[in-house]
Amino acid sequence: MHKQPGFLPALLLSLMNQSVAAIEPDQHINQADNSVEALSAVEVVESVEKAATFSGSTSVIDKQTLERDQVFTVNEALRKVPGVYVRDEEGFGLRPNIAFRGQNPFRSTKVLFLEDGIPFNFAPYGDNDIYYHPPVERYDGIEIYKGADLTQFGPQTINGAINYLTPKVPTTPGGFVSFTGGNRDYLNGHARYGGMTKNVQGLDAVGGVVDYVHKEGMENRDNTFAVVDDANLKSIVDFDARNRLTLRGDFYHQDEQGATFGMTDAEYRNLGARYNPDKNASFINDRWSTSATYEHSFNNDVTLETSFYWSAYERNWWRQQNQFPTENQCGATYVQNRQNGIPVDMDTCNYDIGRKRNYETWGIAPTLHAKHDLFGIESHLDAGFRAHFENQYRQQIRGSTPTARSGTVLENNERFADAYSGFVQNKFVWSDWTFTPGVRVESVGYERKNLLNGAQGQSSMTEILPSFAMTFSPIEEATLFFGIHRGFAPPRVEDSVNNSNGASVEVGPEISWNAEFGIRARPTRGVKTELTYFHNNFDTLTVLGTVGGADTPVAQGQALYEGIELMARTDLGDVFNWSHNPYAQIAYTWLPTAETTSPFHCLPDSGQTASSQSASYTGFCPGGNVFGSAAGKRAPYAPESLLTATLGYSNQSGFDAHLEAVFVSEQFSDFMNLDSANDMPTVTGGNRDALIKSGQFGKINDYVVVNFATSYKIHKDLTLFVSMKNMLDNTYIVDRVRGIQPGAPRLVQAGFKYEF
Repeated sequence: MHKQPGFLPALLLSLMNQSVAAIEPDQHINQADNSVEALSAVEVVESVEKAATFSGSTSVIDKQTLERDQVFTVNEALRKVPGVYVRDEEGFGLRPNIAFRGQNPFRSTKVLFLEDGIPFNFAPYGDNDIYYHPPVERYDGIEIYKGADLTQFGPQTINGAINYLTPKVPTTPGGFVSFTGGNRDYLNGHARYGGMTKNVQGLDAVGGVVDYVHKEGMENRDNTFAVVDDANLKSIVDFDARNRLTLRGDFYHQDEQGATFGMTDAEYRNLGARYNPDKNASFINDRWSTSATYEHSFNNDVTLETSFYWSAYERNWWRQQNQFPTENQCGATYVQNRQNGIPVDMDTCNYDIGRKRNYETWGIAPTLHAKHDLFGIESHLDAGFRAHFENQYRQQIRGSTPTARSGTVLENNERFADAYSGFVQNKFVWSDWTFTPGVRVESVGYERKNLLNGAQGQSSMTEILPSFAMTFSPIEEATLFFGIHRGFAPPRVEDSVNNSNGASVEVGPEISWNAEFGIRARPTRGVKTELTYFHNNFDTLTVLGTVGGADTPVAQGQALYEGIELMARTDLGDVFNWSHNPYAQIAYTWLPTAETTSPFHCLPDSGQTASSQSASYTGFCPGGNVFGSAAGKRAPYAPESLLTATLGYSNQSGFDAHLEAVFVSEQFSDFMNLDSANDMPTVTGGNRDALIKSGQFGKINDYVVVNFATSYKIHKDLTLFVSMKNMLDNTYIVDRVRGIQPGAPRLVQAGFKYEF
């Protein structure tokens, strides 16, 4: 306690002295001269990659991999990383479901999303559901962070973060155009152009890159079609050798028809995996965003990086079905037909619900990076602060026709989240060892206003999150690493403040202790591997009511996840110095323990109190706990094994071909760990027969998906490619949260990329 106040002033004084020395006239001139040479390698100087500097478990999916594999969605990309579980939904990767180390992937609520290190989601503090994802093609790489290094970011620091890398501005003007076509009416056009110009109006250099993607095609099921447009701009202004401004802007539009939830068991059996009756559903997303990062180098060792970011996101989702069978506004015959697998005509149902959402998010985050030797030990300091603000405007509207886009307002809310956070990490480098203690502080305030009845309320919380990491490199080819940190994820605004009376709801943040130990090695040229053991112990884990099936409220409990991650790759061309390169790669996750160590306790939802719960609440929360939840049960949606294996061949002429097999082992879809929905016990206050037929309960069987991709660079500027996704056209179930969701059917694609 007494060392910390003395350490920071001493460190800052030391850094200031270094800065003063650095701006003496002669040294300033030398650095200015050196900056001219640096401009010839703008791509090297412009660096948003962070993974290489981290102590813990990280993975990088580089530009070459994304292009070589003709990655269609972010789900396809992330399956190549151990410890990451992704689940398809609509087949286009528009609403990805991503999780780390055993967590439920529903709406990616347990994941922190970043773009060039800047918060990416539209409401990371107040509503971390991900209903929007830009085309993965517009990124030049993806970094996946796990371990104690998460303390640098936030607010989601439980298990992992994903950092998307925007295209770098090329040194000389140039770009490319590409086109891909395929079955299911698939089209993808992509164009990019950019470059740098030196010595412009007294500036060292000015440049930028513009990127545009248009995608369209049928999704997983009948009556679905999606159109996506994404325009992205990035600009760099190098004032001089010490000062750089990076500007980013993006517009995203998505128009999706037939966006819906799952099927009943009988529909899946009788009508097939592609059946979708909700032909009138409409899902439209629009997002504007911009960010600016200003970097000032006091000297070669001290840099202050300040980022400002802003985004506005609008989501309008109209659909006639939501949480079957508890929503039965289309009548008894409709319910019975769905339960029995008989086709229904949604045009005969004069009911429609619109869920309209508007989010505005902005913030500012200065971060100091400094090398110093205050204690006579080489050290790297990272310290930062962030002020972050979110506004949510949410409406629910009931229409009286199948295609209504207006009607009776059922919900009209304003929700606000203000967050202030800061972190300090210092990496001590001593011989072959590094030690990195750190701490993060998160302070979050919530406010909610019900514009229908005038109720409003507030809530707040503050958490201190320590971390520690260390590495040891006994030989150049191998590094051992260890890390432990306090995981944290804030609750949603709607879970923290009651909708009907504005009172605070007894829901706290998710809190855990997360530890990992591993080794990464490159024993010889062409061979690399990483093996990691992880142990995540949750004091408090939050699950949404729909996760375990039916309409239970938000619930919290204790859980333990531990397992092993393995990544290995061999390029025989590099090993034996061949021009031909047979290669193999695996990403494997083994999760033997995904255990709920206590029952999950139901919390009153945002519109009810404990004394006014519905019959559904009473039935699914007997004694206050989620029905079937108990210590020793396996957590839902936590498959024991995940494996992505690749076997391929490439050569120096520009040819590549490879097969990829993706395996997901069986998993439970409910807290009861039912092998079959027919095993469901009697539910007090609930309709057991309807729940059995809903498709929400029972085990999800294991499945395998095989993909193939090949490309050939027929000219230095022209590449042709062909790919087959799910080439065996396997039919399988990926999700039962709101009924059965099938995996994507076979997709055959072919196209070209021309560079200029």
